[in-house]
Amino acid sequence: MNTADLHTLTGAYALHALGPREQAAVERHLDACPACAREVRELTATAARLGRAVTLVPPEGFKESVMRRIDGVRQEPPHTAAPASVPGSAPRGRRLSRWALAACLAAAAALGGTTVWQHQEAEDARQEAREARRTTDQVADILAAPDARTRSARLAGGASGTVVVSKERDKAVFVAASMARPPGGKVYQLWFDDGGTMRSAGLLDPGRGAQSVLMVGPVGAATGMGITMEPAGGSEHPTSEPMALMPLPT
Repeated sequence: MNTADLHTLTGAYALHALGPREQAAVERHLDACPACAREVRELTATAARLGRAVTLVPPEGFKESVMRRIDGVRQEPPHTAAPASVPGSAPRGRRLSRWALAACLAAAAALGGTTVWQHQEAEDARQEAREARRTTDQVADILAAPDARTRSARLAGGASGTVVVSKERDKAVFVAASMARPPGGKVYQLWFDDGGTMRSAGLLDPGRGAQSVLMVGPVGAATGMGITMEPAGGSEHPTSEPMALMPLPT
């Protein structure tokens, strides 16, 4: 494969669409070609923005509006013969009024609790959507930063990882590709290497083989990063041998 061919593979590389041999060749080329390295960063940022563009957040009050309409559809009462009057009993209208009042009170109490729960559930979903969009914006911003620098490495099982660092923003993004799903009860955890001391930098989504993750915390004085497999929820310190250790790009 000649240099001219490698110049045309930046798009496929940014989308993780190359085979192992081609990917390794492109990565070697990126170390010696600043123009292609810059193009890869720009294409990766564009792909992240395109992914964000197809997301859809429901409008405010959408769920509450649907639930109100459902509650407004009334069921027709069953057609039954009127019961015979019993001497000494209260008139039928009064008995029905008492039952109707009791039913309304019970329904009102239940509906009130349900409404509060539904409102909280909708608000939680909106908050999660806002946080996800904010994180996506930060990832795209770092990938497209003028001072962004990248370094890639091959991981176990044919997976690959690329770390993108912006010193100006003091942040890093980890881009994973072809990651095998971890065993049940396990998760991949990222770490910053602060001169031999590992500092947690967040978790990968165990259900996604390809993902771009904003590493938690500032880059600071870290000179490298690592990946370990940890119990679900992560650990304060690594509890297993690292699957990968790589220096941060400078």
